[in-house]
Amino acid sequence: MRFFLVLFFIVALLDAQTAYERGKNLYMQKGCHGCHGTKAEGMHNYPRLANRAKGFLTYKLKRFRSKISDKQQQEMMIPFAVGLSDENIHDIVTFLYEYKEDDLDEKYDDSFENWGDGGS
Repeated sequence: MRFFLVLFFIVALLDAQTAYERGKNLYMQKGCHGCHGTKAEGMHNYPRLANRAKGFLTYKLKRFRSKISDKQQQEMMIPFAVGLSDENIHDIVTFLYEYKEDDLDEKYDDSFENWGDGGS
């Protein structure tokens, strides 16, 4: 009996690691990085998703998949979420929740100012 219990935990651990990798691939394939950043750090008005609570992220993605949004700004998420299965959502959420990048201090620099005559 102990053997099966240990085997179950090993399989569960391996599945968690592969869920992370699958979620990372889906995050890039579905274009999430275009608004939320390649490190899920958030850019401009788009929120940071790295290391957010699993329940919150799952709730939001399932609502977007059901074509429900709380705010007009969030409606742009609906086309990205409509084609996601429960397994896809689980994998993406696992990737975001367990995000391991240490250099999250490096963020997109949006302090660029466009003023003046360009130096001419």
